[in-house]
This record gives sequence, C-alpha cells and structure tokens, in this order.
Amino acid sequence: MLRLENVVAGFDGFTLRVDLSLDAGARLAVLGPSGGGKTTLLSLVAGFLSPDAGRIWINGQDMTNRPVQDRPLSILFQEGNLFPHLSAFDNVALGLRTNLKLSEADQSDVSAALEKVGLGGMGARMPGDLSGGQRSRVALARMLLRRKPLALLDEPFAALDPGLRREMLALVGELCAAESLTLVMVSHDLREAETLCSDLCLLEKGAVSLSGPLAPMLAAPPGALKPWL
Repeated sequence: MLRLENVVAGFDGFTLRVDLSLDAGARLAVLGPSGGGKTTLLSLVAGFLSPDAGRIWINGQDMTNRPVQDRPLSILFQEGNLFPHLSAFDNVALGLRTNLKLSEADQSDVSAALEKVGLGGMGARMPGDLSGGQRSRVALARMLLRRKPLALLDEPFAALDPGLRREMLALVGELCAAESLTLVMVSHDLREAETLCSDLCLLEKGAVSLSGPLAPMLAAPPGALKPWL
C-alpha cells in the first residue's frame, strides 16, 4: 500500500532519509524524539513536501509529484481542523463536497458517518458546543467519509485526557478494521502504538533506527531496545 523508496528530503539544515514499505491493512506507528522527522515523513506521504530524491508509491502508483488532492489518503491533525462557523454535519460533509451541495445520498452518507463515530443526532451542533472528544469524532467522521484507503494521523488526540484518548484510539481501530484502512500514525507514546498498531518505525535525527512488526519488539528482553522504548 505504501512504499517510500530511498526518499531523501532536506531543509533548514535537517535531512530525512527513509526507505520503508507498508502492506495494505497494516497500521504503522511512527515514533521518535522531537525533531527526529516524524511530521516531515507524514508531510512527504501527504504531498505537503516533495522529496529531493527517491520515490513515493501509494497503492501501486507513483505519487512522488502528485498534488495533495490527488493522493488516495485522508489526514487527521491534532487540532482536527474544524470550521467553527459550520455545524458538525457540514464539517463532515466537506469530506464529500467542498461546496456543500449534497444530494440525498450524500446527506445519508454524512449522517451514517456521524452515527459510526457515536454522534448520531448531533449534526446540527456547532464545534464550540462540542467537547474536545466530540470534535475529534467529527474530524474522524469526515476522514472516514472520504473513503480513502490510506489514513494519516498526526497525534490527533494528544490534547485529550488519557481515558478519552484510549477511547478514540479504540474507535480508530474499529473503523480501520471495518473499512480495511491502512494507517500511519505519528505518536510520542509507545502505549498508543501498542494499542492500535501492528508495525513500528523509530525515527531519530532524520533516519530510521528501528523498523518492523511491533509485537517482537515488545517481547524483546529488557535493554534490548533503545531506552525510551
């Protein structure tokens, strides 16, 4: 599903060098210290940044020079990117029609997406009238509605309390399974990765220092992995 083939990207004195691949349906956690290159990696996959060298493949197609809107993926940011002047329903509907001109089928799809994330009957509420967790659910519903096979998560639940964060991660896992999504999630928390992901990529100083299935790493003897893991 995702292949970063000898990708090199440099700016402001920082260089990221990555070579990795991810099977369809897998869930990859990208961990590492601040400044290690996690968000840069996500930006390259999404198309916000272009590599200086290498190729980026998504679903068997070369996406290296494709614009963001032409890539088969959806992105969920930490702040959720909801429009405060639009209702929850309309914020979700933007995932289908940016002009908000919806057919009856579109309206049904938006309502169904809100139902799937536990916000049935709350579409008329404005973002300012929703809790932090509910706003995260709205953003998640919009991502789900886009029906793209690859989902990118940039610490979307970092501002939530631990209990609510676990709840949202469980919901993401359920939706990924139901919709057969491939997931790449940036995180600072190994426990989050263990909860949701099958694979791990550790980025340090712009390089992959560890990559592979997560379960064997967690089963390794104490001290076999880097201290912060």
